[in-house]
Amino acid sequence: MSVQSIISILERLEKMHKSLLELSFHKTELVKKGDMEGLDTIIKNEQSHVAAIEVLEKQRQQMVTDYLRAKGIALADTPTVADVIEAAESDNERKRLEDIRNELMSVIADLSKQNDLNQKLVFQSLQFVNMSLDMLRPRPEEINYSGKTRSETATPKKSMFDSQA
Repeated sequence: MSVQSIISILERLEKMHKSLLELSFHKTELVKKGDMEGLDTIIKNEQSHVAAIEVLEKQRQQMVTDYLRAKGIALADTPTVADVIEAAESDNERKRLEDIRNELMSVIADLSKQNDLNQKLVFQSLQFVNMSLDMLRPRPEEINYSGKTRSETATPKKSMFDSQA
């Protein structure tokens, strides 16, 4: 097991995360436009990216574990790339691992920010839809102790919008 195979898997992880970030940017534009069909397509594409990232992440964990065991390093918890950086033999390997790790962490941070923005946009869209629906729904009369009898309050008010649909 070599450091180069770990670097290779980290590069593939970075590539997948960058692709996911591009999808996230595209999703922002689709949310702004209200394109539901486009959003559905993007979400399906994102799900396939996430599944591929999960597979790559499991491979990375296995490679890191194998590398550290081959070096005779005892593993307490889930081994990380930082552990490999410490165990790397050459300065060149350490530098390359640090660089790719930092690049991957940067892409993940950007992805997290973009996903937060998308979540806020979707939440605002839902608030707008709910506000619009509230304006169209009939308002129930207040239930209090008034002089009206049951038969007078039993007839429901009709609205132009069927909120039960």
